[in-house]
Amino acid sequence: MNNPLITLENLQKIFLTEEVATHALSDISLRINKGEYVSIAGPSGCGKSTLLSLLGLLDSASAGTYRLAGKEVSTISRRERARIRNQEIGFIFQSFNLISDLDVEENVELPLTYRRDLSKSQRKQLVKDALAKVDMAHRSRHFPAQLSGGQQQRVAVARAIAGRPSILLADEPTGNLDTKNAEAVMDLLDKLHAEGATICMVTHDPRSAERSQRKIDVLDGRVVSDKTLKNPGM
Repeated sequence: MNNPLITLENLQKIFLTEEVATHALSDISLRINKGEYVSIAGPSGCGKSTLLSLLGLLDSASAGTYRLAGKEVSTISRRERARIRNQEIGFIFQSFNLISDLDVEENVELPLTYRRDLSKSQRKQLVKDALAKVDMAHRSRHFPAQLSGGQQQRVAVARAIAGRPSILLADEPTGNLDTKNAEAVMDLLDKLHAEGATICMVTHDPRSAERSQRKIDVLDGRVVSDKTLKNPGM
């Protein structure tokens, strides 16, 4: 069996405010393998977005261990953490987080401009490939305000996959979309997974969670169930 891409052991996250300790996550232990499509589900405030922030190296755990591709995260330097976020992790946010005064192509290319290993022509090709994959190449010179919510999320997905990361982290990717556009984005995630992408998605929507290959339920900062779904992607 391959080594897990992500390994968490007894992970905890405690927020301290005015001498009050809030246990956002308590003793989270799980593994995510390369090529898996995992949903982390639960009600608002259960800790699932906090968990995704830790997985994406946007925050640090209070206790426990997190190994990413075999590396213990707590030993990684700040510069290396930034490199991993830029090159190894693709982020898809509920609010799209597109920059209004950049066009579609520029939004997708922006994270790639921080990579010294890519030439301008290589960046342009990666952007072109990513936009084609999400069926947004024809909108490359449009600005976010000229796009529907569903189109903006497709651009956000293109930005996340353009650098060919090891894992995609999606935080409520359909939360700001109507039913039709939400279905289209979920179809796109299904397609990316079928092509080999590793996806970890946070959602409170049971329908979205059931589209994944494996569903982890979180309640009050703890994993309460972890099950493989019978018909992933259906």
